[in-house]
Amino acid sequence: MLSLQQVLSINRCLQVTSFLSHSYKRLHMGTYWLLAMFSFFLFYGVAHIEAFHQTHSLNQTYKPSFHFQPHKNWMNDPNGPMRYKGLYHMFYQHNPKGAIWSNNSIVWGHSISKDLVNWLSLQHALIPSESYDINGCWSGSSTLLPNDKPKILYTGIDINQHQTQNLAIPKNVSDPLLREWIKSPNNPLMEPNNVNKINATSFRDPTTAWIGHHDGFWRVLIGSQKKDKGILILFKSKDFFNWIQDKNPFYSAKNTGMWECPDFFPVLINGSIGLDISINNGYGIRHVVKVSLIDVSHDYYFIGTYDTIKDVFVPDKGFDKINNELSLVLRYDYGKFYASKTFYDGEKKRRVLWGWINESSIQEDDVKKGWSGIQAIPRTLWLHKSGKQLIQWPIVEIEKLRSNHVNLHSKVLKGGKMLEIFGVTAAQADVEISFEVKELEKAQVLDPSWKLDPQHLCKENGSKVKGVVGLGPFGLLVLASKDMKEYTTIFFKVFRGNKKHVVLMCCDTRRSSLNHNNDLANYGAFVDVDPINEELSIRSLITLWWRVLGHKEKHASQQEFIQLWQSMIKHTFMCSIMEQLMLKSRS
Repeated sequence: MLSLQQVLSINRCLQVTSFLSHSYKRLHMGTYWLLAMFSFFLFYGVAHIEAFHQTHSLNQTYKPSFHFQPHKNWMNDPNGPMRYKGLYHMFYQHNPKGAIWSNNSIVWGHSISKDLVNWLSLQHALIPSESYDINGCWSGSSTLLPNDKPKILYTGIDINQHQTQNLAIPKNVSDPLLREWIKSPNNPLMEPNNVNKINATSFRDPTTAWIGHHDGFWRVLIGSQKKDKGILILFKSKDFFNWIQDKNPFYSAKNTGMWECPDFFPVLINGSIGLDISINNGYGIRHVVKVSLIDVSHDYYFIGTYDTIKDVFVPDKGFDKINNELSLVLRYDYGKFYASKTFYDGEKKRRVLWGWINESSIQEDDVKKGWSGIQAIPRTLWLHKSGKQLIQWPIVEIEKLRSNHVNLHSKVLKGGKMLEIFGVTAAQADVEISFEVKELEKAQVLDPSWKLDPQHLCKENGSKVKGVVGLGPFGLLVLASKDMKEYTTIFFKVFRGNKKHVVLMCCDTRRSSLNHNNDLANYGAFVDVDPINEELSIRSLITLWWRVLGHKEKHASQQEFIQLWQSMIKHTFMCSIMEQLMLKSRS
């Protein structure tokens, strides 16, 4: 839920964008406060609110409203996102039988969209049916071959509970909805055996394939492990059917366990334009490897060089520390965000990131409410000009949901004070706020050991901590109840490091709910931003209620799809809970 590693530029304004303002009294919005503890700072603000008055479903009180989500039941990993014949396709891990994960019931759900915001559900793309996937159609990726021929590589769980890699192709490539998929008679294409000695229960989640320009062979990566070592296994194929394992791992690291849901893609050194995965050599290009570590449930990424001759990934200096300390490796997100997957949007020349957000509620409550899991709002992804980290920003299409505006002009807040933002009359909002911090010389000296556990530091230096010398915490209280018993705090704290100031960014959810069965945790990280020359800015996307817009129980035909889009009816497939916080330097 919390996106912190990224940097973002905001023009000295606070924008609150809300997408639903139907006031169910027990939940009546909550209050938005600016928070200043132990410091003086100048707030520049324009609050922007956008509201839709819609019918509210009483039995879906807490169902989110503008993230991607099925109508009901369990969802986890995003799979095979792509753009095909003018439509975005989203596949995802789905249990159609209930709101919990099931070992042998997982299918590939499938939805389509024109704008990555409004989605229409189609029939399942892949279901367990063959000996090689009878116990589940697990995660994988899509690849667009020459002449825009889409193919899916996915992991199947066979009759022996072994993990195999399989191929599916569209039944009708002229159908822009790609409603029916056919499994290859050559399946399984890749599987563990006595020769390759691959771990049969740790061999999954193929990446998007790419083609080598010097030999014309297709390449794909599969996540695996050997003892405590995480491994990316490389396979090559001339025809996309017959795959041969490369003799060397593409990349590996000790003490990291199983590497799930790998991703691999190129980025420009200068510029935010995205690149197709098969652009894998040339001046001005770096490469990114992302892995999801099952032992800690986080997504880590590395920036480096792809040696196209040796077919190995070489991380840049500073990205090779995963063997020593995970806290020193960059993450996409410092909250609930896992099993992420990117795709190249060739129409808009951008790389788009999806990620799964698991529930904070206990399984029993998920069963009662009938659903579990959402996808984070899709983000555009590119390399920062420093080359040291990736930048993320919500796709621009999300801004079409904005409507009403609330303006709050520049204010000065003294330490220990709070300022209520009036006029925010919706439970869904898009908030942007920037801070200018004064008296930086008062910042507390940072103990170097604190960098190893920023989440603990967020807890110890939380928004209610008093008597601490320094700058902060200052930030935003979100959806605060009138009695201040329930709220979520998003805040900064500034420290003095060895040669420069260090900024800690936190999201404290310990008071986000009165239900103490929920996972009420702290999320946080140090962000690479200079408070002397750059603004400290927050963008928080907040939503609480379900938006009921033209739901259909049955799957849509192509004609229904056209009618739905022409009449601007939105299917209840994009939903969310509070997704937070991206930080971007002014650069």
